[in-house]
Amino acid sequence: MNIFNLTKIAYTALMRNKTRALLTMLGIVIGISSVITMVGVGESSQASINNQVSQMGTNLIMVMRARMRERGVSTGRDNVQSLKIKDVQLIEEKAHYLSAVSPVFNASAQIINGNYNWSGTIMGGNTELMSIRKFELETGANFTDDDIRKYSKVALIGQTIVEELFDEGTDPIGKVIRVGNMPVKVIGTLKAKGENQMGEDQDDVLIMPYTTVQKRMLGIDYIHMIMASAMSESVADEAVKEIETLLRASHKIKDGADDDFEVRTQAEMLEMMSSISGMMTTLLTAIAAISLIVGGIGIMNIMYVTVTERTKEIGLRMAIGAHSSSILMQFLCESVILSLIGGLIGIVFGLLISYGLSVWQGWPFIISTPAVLLSFLVCAATGVFFGWYPAKKASSLDPINALRYE
Repeated sequence: MNIFNLTKIAYTALMRNKTRALLTMLGIVIGISSVITMVGVGESSQASINNQVSQMGTNLIMVMRARMRERGVSTGRDNVQSLKIKDVQLIEEKAHYLSAVSPVFNASAQIINGNYNWSGTIMGGNTELMSIRKFELETGANFTDDDIRKYSKVALIGQTIVEELFDEGTDPIGKVIRVGNMPVKVIGTLKAKGENQMGEDQDDVLIMPYTTVQKRMLGIDYIHMIMASAMSESVADEAVKEIETLLRASHKIKDGADDDFEVRTQAEMLEMMSSISGMMTTLLTAIAAISLIVGGIGIMNIMYVTVTERTKEIGLRMAIGAHSSSILMQFLCESVILSLIGGLIGIVFGLLISYGLSVWQGWPFIISTPAVLLSFLVCAATGVFFGWYPAKKASSLDPINALRYE
């Protein structure tokens, strides 16, 4: 019996009990749609992370103060004063793999404009901070080196602060706002960037000359962080080694002693987040795959019932000359058809759910072709694996006993 006739007979047999066939496929549908959804969402979230990292600059390098430790327990960086302005100057003069360097100060304060106020993030840096962090001007101009020397009370503000402090249609340029108790003139606004990979609003930022933040707001003689941009992503590792060598020599750190600073790159952050995202996707996909096993058991159960119900039919076919292999292939074909149809429906549902979740989260929608193809193959394998034993049982029936079965 050829495959066409087998498929036709199997399809006719399944259509006799449409409701039972649909319920049998339900487990496969849920299993495949869950797997497709988990893989799709995982790849979409990974692409979103990559896009957000690229917005910050794939060649971004951050030099941070080392964490303090007491009895082996980390107590944070707040009281560490290991980075100074001279470190920035040293890196600017001696580093060969960097295109830009800036000291960075972070603070938070109430930002007030008339009756409007907002608790925002304050960032201090030099004129190169904009290019390092990939900020772009919407209107106005960046502050200058002269503003840095004079501790000028000028600022660039992100779109979130624009929306919170000014009426719609109002031009913020030239307006004087208060940052804490300090009057500050708005000289520029930043283009919107949205949230970063940690869910933080990148538009909730006010940038000022680092001297203004350091001396007028914080009153400290150390710096919070150094941000730098490697000439290209390919030389980022060399740039990191160069920075570490310069700072260890400057801070007089002996061989074998712990550094009083930490150097991080976007590549390291991306690798860490990708690892976490991949682990979660794998775990959720494995959990979703359990429903495939449940669906396969459902197919086996129904095929047992089908064999029992059609015992007389099997006996009659054998009595008129059907081979055991033909009976085996007939019931195996029914099992595979159930699994494949359920798989196709599951793939469609999985893609639709993935698309909906991607739109809801604002992620790029990605169709994982390998996952779709693998799911289809898994469906066929599930049909064969769980349908084999009932089909083998049907093909092993004794024709005489089968004809006597009531």
